[in-house]
Amino acid sequence: MATDVIVPTLGESITEASVGQWLKQPGEAVAADEPIVALETDKVAVEVPAPVAGVMGEQMFQPGDTVTVGALIARILEGGAAAAPAPAPAAAPVAAPVAAPAPVVEAPAYDAISPAVRGLIDTYNLDPASISGTGKDGRLTKGDVLAAIEAGTARVKSAAVAPVAAAPVAVAAPAARREERVKMTRLRQTIARRLKEAQNTAAMLTTFNDVDMSAVIEARAKYKDHFEKKHGVRFGFMSFFAKAVVLALKDVPAVGAAIEGDEIVFKDYADLGIAVSSPGGLVVPILKDAQAKSFAEIEKQIADFGERARKGTLKIEEMQGGNFTISNGGVFGSLLSTPILNPPQSGVLGLHRVEDRPVVRGGQIVVRPMMYMALSYDHRLIDGKEAVTFLVRVKEAIEDPARLLIDL
Repeated sequence: MATDVIVPTLGESITEASVGQWLKQPGEAVAADEPIVALETDKVAVEVPAPVAGVMGEQMFQPGDTVTVGALIARILEGGAAAAPAPAPAAAPVAAPVAAPAPVVEAPAYDAISPAVRGLIDTYNLDPASISGTGKDGRLTKGDVLAAIEAGTARVKSAAVAPVAAAPVAVAAPAARREERVKMTRLRQTIARRLKEAQNTAAMLTTFNDVDMSAVIEARAKYKDHFEKKHGVRFGFMSFFAKAVVLALKDVPAVGAAIEGDEIVFKDYADLGIAVSSPGGLVVPILKDAQAKSFAEIEKQIADFGERARKGTLKIEEMQGGNFTISNGGVFGSLLSTPILNPPQSGVLGLHRVEDRPVVRGGQIVVRPMMYMALSYDHRLIDGKEAVTFLVRVKEAIEDPARLLIDL
């Protein structure tokens, strides 16, 4: 008896996905509720579990194929037995003892690696055996590959070493130049479409300011150890900026509003999109009701977003909604940028790296840790005066954090 596996509901307004990777192959035993296939939607990866225990049967689609919600994607054979491995042949008698060969490290089966991860490995010409997998059954994820590249532990593929010959070895000719075409992931296609949509729809403009980070750095240095000990999370800068944005949105509510048809929708809450990096690209989970959260609650949720973004386990509903976004390009070393709106939002705050710069204070040139801030906004809804006022409110709150506590 076979049980059909159907593509489940993937989230509001999402009707299709791509097959990213089969986690079980035909003939393999499957437990009930065990993930058998990973689907890639416009926003996140979704694992589809087996409805019953049995043996993996027919697979209707290949990695990279598009599937729709409700489609038959595979079948599970109930009561079947997994294919048993072939018995090893009996060892032939050895006439004389010989030296044992050096152990061989078994590399992950190349065909078992998802197309997205395989494309990344091929791009950098990496040896999969040099990378530890953290996915299901030790499978490699994009996060594993990127982490290994960043740590310098990923090895480049090399040809097997040939026996030393008496004759000199001829120098190989330079490898021919080559090009490779890799299909864009659904997430990258969605990012491209939405960014272009924002440029085509909104009257986008960016205003800049700089902020002296001395007070925030001093407060963080003074309390970070006690904060981490008490709350179990690192005390970063993002909670200060989230709180400052909440304060600024109260003074300039148009920045958190949205245009719907011929109406402007004002909101009395702050659902902040926090842009985080994932192996498939930038994703923006929503920090809901930031106006009601403490510093510790904000830091914990942002840390959780970042961790699950790297693992690809963010839920679709966690990235829906939001009425303002904060994007911190400074973690990658960016000095200045013009962030693009995340429709239908009307504002996005870009943060950048902190660096010591000479500034004038009290008629004297002094060195201060400065950061450039950029506010991109929809000029159809927000006037220049409102945009500048909003950015000044954020600057004032960061340079005098006591304002965050007494709501000034």
